[in-house]
Amino acid sequence: QVQLAESGGGLVRVGGSSRLSCAVSGNRFAINVMGWYRLAPGKEREFVASFSSGGRTKYRDSVQGRFTISRDFDKKTAYLQMNSLKPEDTAVYYCAAADSSYDLTSVVDYWGQGTQVTVSS
Repeated sequence: QVQLAESGGGLVRVGGSSRLSCAVSGNRFAINVMGWYRLAPGKEREFVASFSSGGRTKYRDSVQGRFTISRDFDKKTAYLQMNSLKPEDTAVYYCAAADSSYDLTSVVDYWGQGTQVTVSS
């Protein structure tokens, strides 16, 4: 059974940085794409960023230039480096992965448990 183990997050000051990690285990098929979604209070879950096996990255507009996603294929781990954090980045961040698609905005096969990121002044 595929599992996504997340780490990182917590309380961060406005303008600060934080890094999330997500490690995959138990997969029988190659993971084509990994990334993150987030869920803020009163809002719908939204796509944040993704990194496909072909090296293609995708970001939502509001985090472009501030967040960087990377993958260590040997360690089967993805990272989300978040810089210049804003209060509106406060949310539960969910690691997501797919082995049936290369587009994480349309198909998510596996979800992590979520980790809270709170940005405060």
